[in-house]
Amino acid sequence: MKRICIYMATILAVALTLQGCNTKKEQEEKARDTSAATIDSLQQALTQAKNEQGDLVETLSQIQAGFDQINQAEGRVGVQTSQGEGGNRQAIIENMAFIQRTLKLNKELIANLQQQLRTTSQSEAKTKAQLEEMVANYTRQLNEKSAEIERLRQELAQKDIQIAEQGAQISSLNDNVSQLSQQNAEKERTVAKQDQELHTAYYVFGTKKELREQRILQNGEVLRGGNFNKDYFTRIDQRVTKTIKLYSKSAKLMTSHPAGSYTLDRDAQGQYTLRITHPQTFWSVSKYLVITVK
Repeated sequence: MKRICIYMATILAVALTLQGCNTKKEQEEKARDTSAATIDSLQQALTQAKNEQGDLVETLSQIQAGFDQINQAEGRVGVQTSQGEGGNRQAIIENMAFIQRTLKLNKELIANLQQQLRTTSQSEAKTKAQLEEMVANYTRQLNEKSAEIERLRQELAQKDIQIAEQGAQISSLNDNVSQLSQQNAEKERTVAKQDQELHTAYYVFGTKKELREQRILQNGEVLRGGNFNKDYFTRIDQRVTKTIKLYSKSAKLMTSHPAGSYTLDRDAQGQYTLRITHPQTFWSVSKYLVITVK
């Protein structure tokens, strides 16, 4: 009997030891899994911050380039008007029209930059404050340049060089155009329309059910037959909109867009954002973008 008791005690001790080992092993595995998940989450957060920083820098570069182009065009107008009657009137008109279009684009880019700053995960207060100061500075430049161009328009009007109004969205460029030459006005409106159409694109994302209801997705094919609901799409300027938040952990592009012209990035919550890295290439195949999400 004593031997049996000793034997049972030994078995129980071994069992408890094994149970302890298993429990410890499970705890270690759980700790490793938690650690891996934390590292993955941090990596996604760092990647998101890096991508957002890249987006901000690119937009800042676009805005600065726009102001540089405006200054260059303004300089050309100055040279041309100083030539008196020998100046190229048509070149003056075309340069002024370019200036107005670029002012309008810069206004949209600045608004986009403000939106990026509102939604960025940038947590470094000093950097964010610097970016906000740059936005404020660009806004001041836009207002000052708009007023400057308006004064130039008035000077040209006195020399009987009329410039078609294109920048209705820019308050300081909303002068009365009743005295415009009909020929020049029509030409510049056409150029402005062509410029807008050239850079216009459309996107939509939704579940397969939602896209089928709008006839965007039919029998597994996208935009089939042209009878889809175009009003369901969001209209954008390719030069301005380069990131689209999809608010989903599953995303698939249904339309054709060249590889290498975009990325699908996950944020810290695992949700996708489409980042268009090369807009001209991305939209070269189709001006419509369709994405299915879950």
